[in-house]
Amino acid sequence: MNLSQTLADVGEQAVIREITAAAPSSLNGDDAAVLFAAPPNSRTVASTDLMVDGRHFLREWSTPREIGKKAILRNFADIEAMGARPVAALLAIAAPSDTPVSFVRGVAKGIAEHCSFYNAELVGGDITKSDLLVINITAIGFLGGSRAALTLDAARAGQKVVAHGEIGHAAAGLSLLQRFGRDLPAEHADLYPLIDAQCAPWLSPGRGVIARAAEVTAMTDNSDGLIQDCGTMAQRSGVHIDLDADAIQPDPLLHAAAAVLDCDPWQWVLAGGEDHTLIGTTAKQAPSGFREIGTVSRGSGITVDGQRPRYAEGWAGF
Repeated sequence: MNLSQTLADVGEQAVIREITAAAPSSLNGDDAAVLFAAPPNSRTVASTDLMVDGRHFLREWSTPREIGKKAILRNFADIEAMGARPVAALLAIAAPSDTPVSFVRGVAKGIAEHCSFYNAELVGGDITKSDLLVINITAIGFLGGSRAALTLDAARAGQKVVAHGEIGHAAAGLSLLQRFGRDLPAEHADLYPLIDAQCAPWLSPGRGVIARAAEVTAMTDNSDGLIQDCGTMAQRSGVHIDLDADAIQPDPLLHAAAAVLDCDPWQWVLAGGEDHTLIGTTAKQAPSGFREIGTVSRGSGITVDGQRPRYAEGWAGF
């Protein structure tokens, strides 16, 4: 097939064949996917997430593969945040008829590449015509054993707050894209990792399972902003969370970007979101790959070194 052709040129069935060729699965290709039963004493975990062109990504900033990777990472991070293991995904795309077939194939390839890190598969989906490009992923995972899932309401006074992953990088990348687009001036080439964090964020596979095995009790992913997400956990658990400013302070890369953009890097750390960093609470030592960033106590609300955060707005869906 000529991948410069559009969806209207080739039709729905040909597009589906391109998707299944880019992301092959023995479970795909029928009216519905039949998944293997969850292992004994396991539960099934499901999550879904939308990405809308112009709101969650821009095609002039991101390649189709990056868009696919970002779409699946957002969903798998939610599965990981429950302490579960992602095993499968469904893809639904609503797209203008003049969308190139190569775009859809690239998105599917990005999804398949990220699924491969989990031994997960893209097992089905749907595609239809729309005036606006919308990508929706439904992720499915397994939660093994009898231990509780890592829910937002399970933080307890006396615990530590722990984190896995960078904080503020994706938001800094967005600020750089808004100023320069995808091509940074040569003198700022060292800041490309921040753009990568925005266009194709990364989370080490399996950290949610590790955290649950290490007796983390509550967990979320930093999608809406550190203060907003930790604040939600504090509210749902009926506790107070205090973050350690030294533990979450902007790293040298964020300071470098802030110098270029003449802004405060703390805004990215506290209110940025989209890093999908795993944030949890535990009475034990920080699990492998995690670090301590705060404490949980009796009370309510969230502070940084005992003070009201200077930035707290975060991401809003509307």
